[in-house]
Amino acid sequence: MLEMLRGKRMLFVGDSLNRAQYVSLLCLLHRAMPEGSSSFETVDALSIFRAKAYDATIEFYWAPLLAESNADDGVEHQLNDRVIRGAPMDRHSRFWKGADVLVFNSYLWWMTGDKIQILRGADNDMSKDIVEMGAEEAYRLVLHQVVRWLDGNVDPKKSRVFFVTASPTHASGQLWGDEAEGSNCHAQTKPIADASYWGSTSRAMLRVTGEVLGASARVPVGVVNVTQMSEYRRDAHTQVYREQWAPPTKEQLADPKSYADCTHWCLPGVPDAWNELLYWKLFFP
Repeated sequence: MLEMLRGKRMLFVGDSLNRAQYVSLLCLLHRAMPEGSSSFETVDALSIFRAKAYDATIEFYWAPLLAESNADDGVEHQLNDRVIRGAPMDRHSRFWKGADVLVFNSYLWWMTGDKIQILRGADNDMSKDIVEMGAEEAYRLVLHQVVRWLDGNVDPKKSRVFFVTASPTHASGQLWGDEAEGSNCHAQTKPIADASYWGSTSRAMLRVTGEVLGASARVPVGVVNVTQMSEYRRDAHTQVYREQWAPPTKEQLADPKSYADCTHWCLPGVPDAWNELLYWKLFFP
């Protein structure tokens, strides 16, 4: 893979799940590189890993909703009211130009409610001309904008584009038959064995992804479908073993499942498997 990336730029664009896949890939590739032959830096929303011996960069750009939004700050983005700008995408897409491999994701941040607020026009005042739209409809709008940008800015003979599907969460044990009050991924040690299991992941949003990206004509988008394989892994989340935004309260410490992270994944772990799929998509399109 490092040889394939020689002299090239690979860019991940999306949310914290996409960033976890990015970090997973860096860990996997770093093992194959001579000591001292790489560097890493983060500037605002952009993180850059340089594989010096290969004249290659592998980067991550924080854009959880892909479109411009009030959640674009790399640190201060814990907001209840999400506002996005449906178009244009210039603020983000100027960082995407020139990438030889683009890997997008966007799902989790669309699932905070049935509606999302859309800022129309080019005014920077996020309090003006806001309309409300169904999350599914808004998601479709933004994915169409991404495809339109790809058609106008990417040469399919020189660059590859991928989209990673929804990463499942395991916040309710009732979905897999655990009736204990408040049960979730906490203290789970085994995957779900039922091959037909499907949790809370929105099939409607997945349909939108397939319909919009499947219709991309000039620049094909390879879909890396990680959803079903990840649905089983209730045991693979970071749970309480992660840096917290705020120290847990005494009440939380007394009931660890109340603050368990059932969204993000341990590394090494599930995102490594996603990168295996991405690897095969790259080499065997």
